[in-house]
Amino acid sequence: MLSASDLRKNLKIEIDGLPWVITDFDFMKPGKGQAMYRCKMKNMITGSTMDRTYRSNDKFDKPDLDDRDVSFLYYDGNTYVFSDDKTFEEIYVTPEQVGDQAKFLIEDAKCTILLHNNQAIHVELPNFIEKQIQYTETAVRGDTTSNVLKPATVDGDIEVQVPLFVNQGDWIKIDTRSGEYSERIKKS
Repeated sequence: MLSASDLRKNLKIEIDGLPWVITDFDFMKPGKGQAMYRCKMKNMITGSTMDRTYRSNDKFDKPDLDDRDVSFLYYDGNTYVFSDDKTFEEIYVTPEQVGDQAKFLIEDAKCTILLHNNQAIHVELPNFIEKQIQYTETAVRGDTTSNVLKPATVDGDIEVQVPLFVNQGDWIKIDTRSGEYSERIKKS
């Protein structure tokens, strides 16, 4: 059990069986009466937010959260299947839980899944993935006056803006958080 005096930013608490994370926190001590704790919170499952004010004698439950290191196995058309790196247990995740990150999932990618009561609620991909350029236009001499970018398609039909020196067949690193080109890499 947590008390109101334990409240702080980024603390995870459980309200009505759902996990919430405190995104903003303010402590107020009026001249008379009990101290009050004003919190802005975000639901870790739905993403909805709410404001609540608590008194010093309020109590909270800790949510049953578990981070697991997993490897991506495959997508069966309805769910994404991951394997726990320690127990080899399969964990099934819906497309809604993976979200837009799905285009960056590659076979055997090392990810982290956050579980609440043994149900997946969030998937965190590695910060960078490596993909091969499937198609890009060749650079035209004289187009190099500044930091000029051109579109390139990598496997998985992902379009990324790359520098002019990147050619078809090259391998690049893509930042999964922003979807942007990071660097060209040498594959042997």
